[in-house]
Amino acid sequence: MTAPRAHLAPHAVPLDLGGRTALVTGAAGGIGRACALRLATAGAKVRAVDRDAAGLETLADRGRGLAGTVEPHVLDLTDLDAAELAAAGTDVLVNNAGIQLMRPIEEFPPDVFHTVLTVMLEAPFRLIRGALPHMYGQGWGRIVNVSSVHGLRASAYKSAYVAAKHGLEGLSKTTALEGAPHGVTSNCVNPAYVRTPLVEKQLADQAQTHGIPEERVLTEVLLRDSAVKRRIEPEEVAEAVAYLCGPQASFVTGTSLVLDGGWTAH
Repeated sequence: MTAPRAHLAPHAVPLDLGGRTALVTGAAGGIGRACALRLATAGAKVRAVDRDAAGLETLADRGRGLAGTVEPHVLDLTDLDAAELAAAGTDVLVNNAGIQLMRPIEEFPPDVFHTVLTVMLEAPFRLIRGALPHMYGQGWGRIVNVSSVHGLRASAYKSAYVAAKHGLEGLSKTTALEGAPHGVTSNCVNPAYVRTPLVEKQLADQAQTHGIPEERVLTEVLLRDSAVKRRIEPEEVAEAVAYLCGPQASFVTGTSLVLDGGWTAH
């Protein structure tokens, strides 16, 4: 029997992004911060994009001393032209930024729906559009779109968020098909509820919507359909992102890596 090729041996190739430039949106906190630090640990020069200047400075402080660097870039993703320009020259793009509002459709503010779709779907499109020429030119690129279990399943009162995440899934697959001949992969990671400020805010919104105390929301609403009765940590999502950027995942494209504690197993 022929021995397996060395580069396919388990754990043989650690993630090394030395010399690579990564861009992470929504980097000031939660999943984005964890991703920025993980990629910088692997040696990447990380452009950390967010509109929260103070949060970015805190992130930059935490990133000092890592193998790579974390450079804060204050940017509001509703400025789509600026978003596209910011992605030029990147080797790794992590579309993570997100916002949430829970309302019944008949009460959902149209301007907020528009903003959610702009930040969570149109901005990723523009960022990908800005990143691809460089990726294509060098024959290598990694695009990771932080989707959600809500990119695969719907929940009531989240029309804008669910619509954006479902759209992001389609955009990611299309990018994968176009990028494959150029050495560019595009995938989604799909966590369930993560321990982030975005989810913490949902506890209060869900309590009001369902008419129950906040302490019951986590067990009776957020984790009801999860076989694993806890929230996932941002660092766990960042490890999935890192995997998709590594050489072991070069054949993984156009798919969704589900981190939902068994939610979609029902």
